[in-house]
Amino acid sequence: MSTLEFNDALVGIENNLHSFAMNFTRNREDARDLTQETMLKAITYRNYYTPQTNFKAWVFTIMRNIFINQYRRRVKSGTIFDNSKDSFLTVNSVSFEESPLEKISVKDINQKISLLGDEYRAPFEMHFQGYKYKEIADHLDIPIGTVKSRIFIARKKLMDALPDYNFSAN
Repeated sequence: MSTLEFNDALVGIENNLHSFAMNFTRNREDARDLTQETMLKAITYRNYYTPQTNFKAWVFTIMRNIFINQYRRRVKSGTIFDNSKDSFLTVNSVSFEESPLEKISVKDINQKISLLGDEYRAPFEMHFQGYKYKEIADHLDIPIGTVKSRIFIARKKLMDALPDYNFSAN
């Protein structure tokens, strides 16, 4: 497919892209931005399109992925745009007072964590604080595989030490 054919095909589905973007964003300006970003990304990565395949599906997949990535970024930053009539930003955080039961649970869990040996506690706490495996390995000057196994073992020990709590399998 030549560049001219590619561009013509992309411009030809622009209205469809905008409609698809409206389904995601529910906002005309955001839909325009998403459509424009999708078209830009499609042009940038046009070499990855396989000729004789469904062009429209390829471009719609790009749009879906862009929207999902933007949504994840917004959720991670804790900011969500409210598209109500008054349109305002809200902070996506939960503020609540801990109940006495929750305070006891946190105290119990922290006590069990403190009973882990240093070799397991340090990597586990760093991972819990959000450090990446590589960062933990560099900081503790141990191989990344050792970091992973120590965190895994720490989790197993905590699950065994805290049988009254339900743990999800992830």
